[in-house]
Amino acid sequence: MHKRICFTLQVDPNRLDEYRERHKAVWPVMQQALRETGWHNYSLFLRDDGLLIGYLETPDFEAARAGMAAREINKTWQDSMMDFFVSDTRLAADKQMRSIDEVFHLD
Repeated sequence: MHKRICFTLQVDPNRLDEYRERHKAVWPVMQQALRETGWHNYSLFLRDDGLLIGYLETPDFEAARAGMAAREINKTWQDSMMDFFVSDTRLAADKQMRSIDEVFHLD
């Protein structure tokens, strides 16, 4: 059974266009790694102020994150995307994700 996961991050509002462009061409090997590690029905939504909302379905979010963390392609992708995010730390975006509790779902 898959759980629905939602998370937020903050993209630098000055780099929204470039962030959108990068995601029009996510590397096929990165997409395959996401699928193989349990990231299903994965979507990103970006608001004009930089609020990024992620959604995915997975049996185990922590296992899906750990699976990606173990892949070299993920490290390369995260390093290439790090400067897009507003953060007080220099952590990659995948290390900053915090899921939001679901309070309602209409089947």
